[in-house]
Amino acid sequence: MFTSFGNPFKLPQYLFGGRNNPSNLDILSVKIHEIETSPEKRARKLKHLIRLNHANHSLVYHNLQFHNHMPHILGSAYILGASTNHLDAIYERESHELETWHDSPGEISRHDWRDYLGDPRYQRAFVDFYEDELVLNGYDWRKVVSEYLFSGSEPLVNNLICGLGHPLIHLGYAYELSNPTLAIESLVIISTSHDYLHKYLDSPTYTRPSPHPTIDLLEILHRVANDDRFISLTPQSAATLESQDRPELFKDLDHEAALLEHWNSWSQKDHREQLLTIQRAAIAVLVGTTTHHHSAGKYDFFFVHLLTTSHAILILLLQLPVQHKTSVLRQWWLLALSVYVMQSRPVIDISVIENLERGDKGWEWVDEQAVSGKWALDAHFVKACRAMKQAARTWGEKDEFFIKAGVKFAMEFDGWGF
Repeated sequence: MFTSFGNPFKLPQYLFGGRNNPSNLDILSVKIHEIETSPEKRARKLKHLIRLNHANHSLVYHNLQFHNHMPHILGSAYILGASTNHLDAIYERESHELETWHDSPGEISRHDWRDYLGDPRYQRAFVDFYEDELVLNGYDWRKVVSEYLFSGSEPLVNNLICGLGHPLIHLGYAYELSNPTLAIESLVIISTSHDYLHKYLDSPTYTRPSPHPTIDLLEILHRVANDDRFISLTPQSAATLESQDRPELFKDLDHEAALLEHWNSWSQKDHREQLLTIQRAAIAVLVGTTTHHHSAGKYDFFFVHLLTTSHAILILLLQLPVQHKTSVLRQWWLLALSVYVMQSRPVIDISVIENLERGDKGWEWVDEQAVSGKWALDAHFVKACRAMKQAARTWGEKDEFFIKAGVKFAMEFDGWGF
């Protein structure tokens, strides 16, 4: 169960690893921003804008295909030091493409809520349902999240990567900002985006011993890049993973078998090493594949989701019950493999990070680009900069991998390739 406190809006300033937390993760603390109770002007502005977004804008829009990223960029910009004026500018910019709420076809109750999983038409009904549950549980949002995320033989926690990982990302912000609105929204997103991917974690039949196990994810991705079994796969963008439509990769039994073979080849050791490996791999895939789109400065839009979901895991792994930690880590790896294959398995050249001459550019310079640079209103750019900075803070900079990747990304970025 998640840690419960008498005051549902009161959290300690940090989530800790090691002996201070039952997760036993030997990593540095991750700062929690208590925006619900902070008297500081910027925190109050962020809280009010999150509430305003919740009141005015639906969570999925554009024919129920796209996800609302407003809280993600607001939260990231706030953590990087954005002013209240800049937070207002972000809200104004993001609001232009979002949509208002629409009534659902019906209501949802405790006895039938699972019947509507995977149906985004019911997003408003799920909001009402989970907000009612929040009231019934004395506004203890951690208790509500715990009850609905971990209950049943097919718990929702095994499907956090549905919708291209957006439920995972949203839940991470809920805990990092200690915010009940985002917690409720995350439950809504995982409920409306619920899809077929949960079966790979629910059923033990998909987990099998590998003849070539390794902890090195980049080694496995190199194998995938050279696996001829994927040559016959019909080209299909990873955008399909944001919907409930099952892509060819999972429809075709041969392609599915090849994917699962690589999925099972990741050696399960301690969670700390796995998390570090995930974050380094996510950054390598995003920053080491820029030639993939044959245009200078274009970074893969779907690869950035691997980085932002890895950041969410960094936050959540300190909170998840022990029995669900491995599931979440393996979910990320399944998402990463799926996105990598569907984005044509580009060569990952980590040397472009390692050999970067960054001069005097450090995290302060990266922060400046994220908060006041050319792309400061691009949600995914800001989130990526912040995720890399937190990775550096968590794991250290012995080889300067994180800062070099952050500088390269912020220096070269010129939009997204799809």
